[in-house]
Amino acid sequence: MTPQETLRQWIKESGNIVFFGGAGVSTESGIPDFRGQDGLYNQEYAYPPEVIVSHSFYKRNPEEFFRFYKNKMIVTDAKPNKAHLGLARLEKQGKLKAVITQNIDGLHQMAGSREVLELHGSIHRNYCQRCGRFHGLEAVLQAESVPTCGCGGRIKPDVVLYEEGLDQNVLRKAVDYISQADVLIIGGTSLAVYPAAGLIDYYQGSKLVLINKSDTARDAHADLVIHDSIGQVFGALEEGGQDEF
Repeated sequence: MTPQETLRQWIKESGNIVFFGGAGVSTESGIPDFRGQDGLYNQEYAYPPEVIVSHSFYKRNPEEFFRFYKNKMIVTDAKPNKAHLGLARLEKQGKLKAVITQNIDGLHQMAGSREVLELHGSIHRNYCQRCGRFHGLEAVLQAESVPTCGCGGRIKPDVVLYEEGLDQNVLRKAVDYISQADVLIIGGTSLAVYPAAGLIDYYQGSKLVLINKSDTARDAHADLVIHDSIGQVFGALEEGGQDEF
């Protein structure tokens, strides 16, 4: 049985699947991994991306933060790919219990997923640091430089910056889902970003699936490893027919 066939069989037999995804899920929708430093990036910015999206830099140099944030971290025309759509379909069938994502683009919700735990927040939620009022994405996109609320306060994206902690409620729910899962599918992540990557240590089952184009630090611990595009894998599952599940 091929790894793809094994995955199909595990999905068919399970009613308690959890998916944990990273940047690779979104890059297939045309959203670049902001850590990738291409030539254009090196010409445009004087600081490494990890510095620009840190809490201290945001406070110290908000103009440069928002220039990078709007140019590199917001892609308004991105659409869900086969992975997003396949996961939403599995949830609708009652098989998938939750999507846990490190991405901030909202594509899982756009695809139809309902139980989405966003470890690093979302570009679609923004709030005033003075009065607490929430704002949509347009408030950031339409601002010439630093977005401000009607009260005069600065509007901050509800995303987790470097030097900031993850939301403990979201983290707790993620641990609960992973610890109770029958099948845990991890896709599009090298499992290098902590504390999020450490969440898989809470998995207690025997069907840990890793889907990534390149090797990860946890390949040796997985029950099934597929070195392929996450979109290709879910596309092949869909081609197998909905009745398969």
